[in-house]
Formats: sequence, C-alpha cells, structure tokens
Amino acid sequence: MNDLSGLEGKIGIKFNNKDLLLQALTHRSYLNENPDFEIGQNERLEFLGDAVLELIVTEYLYRNYPNPEGELTNWRAALVNAKMLAEVASEINLNDYVMLSRGEAKDNGRARSYILANALEALIGAIYYDQGIESATKFVNKNILTHLPEILEEGSYRDAKSKFQEEAQERVGITPSYEVLSESGPDHAKHFRVGVFLDEELVAEGDGLSKQEAQQHAAENALRKKEWGNG
Repeated sequence: MNDLSGLEGKIGIKFNNKDLLLQALTHRSYLNENPDFEIGQNERLEFLGDAVLELIVTEYLYRNYPNPEGELTNWRAALVNAKMLAEVASEINLNDYVMLSRGEAKDNGRARSYILANALEALIGAIYYDQGIESATKFVNKNILTHLPEILEEGSYRDAKSKFQEEAQERVGITPSYEVLSESGPDHAKHFRVGVFLDEELVAEGDGLSKQEAQQHAAENALRKKEWGNG
C-alpha cells in the first residue's frame, strides 16, 4: 500500500484520523482476500459521501443560478454521476491508492471506473466526517464544481435518460419508467439489466454495473430504436 501522505498532499487535506482515509480507499474485494484487515470497507463512507456531495452541489447551484428546478437537477446529475466522479478520481490519482483484490486490480475497464467513482464518494464522506462540511465543500468546489462550465458549454447534462423522457413526453405524452429485469454477480461486482417502458411497452434494455448506468444504456438504446433525436 502506498504512503497515504502523497494523496493527502495531492488533495491538500491532512487527516486527523488516518483510518478514515484508509477505509475510504478500501474496496470490499480487498477484505475478501484479507479477512484479518482491521479497517472496514468503504461502502458506509460512500453512502455518507454521496449525500454530502449532493448537498454541496445542490446548494452551490441554488445560490449561483436562478434557473428552473428541472435544469438545476440535470446539471447536478451531470456533476455527480459515475462517469464524472471517475474522471475526477483519475485527476487526483486515486487509482494509485485504492485497495483492491488481485482480481479487481487487473480490471481496467468499466468496473474499475465504477470502483473509482465510489471511492471518490467515500473520500468525500471521510473528509466530511474528519474535517467537517467546510473542508468537504472546499474539496468539491476545487475538484468537481470546476467542471460545471464545460458541462454547460457542451450540453452534456442532457444525458440519454433525460433526452428520452423529453422526447417521450412530447411525442406520446408518456413518462418512461425503468425496471430491473435481472441482476447477477457478487455483491461487490453486481451486473444489472434494466428495461425502459412506455406504459406496458418494453422499448429497450440496457446493461450496467449500477442501476443508473443500466438505465442510461437502456435510454440510449430506446432513442435509437424509436429514432428519436440523435440517439
């Protein structure tokens, strides 16, 4: 395991409780191979960090933009989704510090990106618990909210799910619904298959390493199938 002082230097935060930082970086799979490891895995901190991140981003958008609630919701979703969080995790070199099983450590695909996104949320939870809301806010402002201008410029906040909902409501007057059709794999590496429906019609299906990712892929497939927008 690398010296965590390097990560502390990178993010500009010196933890009072080093165990919290270590826990934020510990993936469930690592404990499967190292049952005597005394620090817990990071899912509880991820749960906390997810809520802290959403609050900080929500308050920032509310304070700084008079836009309608629907627009702010889309912007927030673009800032806190797994793709953006994995990108930020890479920017602060979080991959060098996350503790994984040997099998997970070999995977550099989508699964690794999802693990990194979750680890970033856990890190935010650890910063909040160790340092308080002010320190967590500074971290989010510096590393995540700085991406807002590019999101607004590129229009990337209009993800497939929101596009399909807009098209469906405008064209057929129906709000799409999503249902998990199946899930497989161990708890630390779940795989979901989700269907998107217009009333009783199953329009398309999508796969992902989270329900949200599977929903996005289902919406992308639905846009292509219906030939709505650019898909």
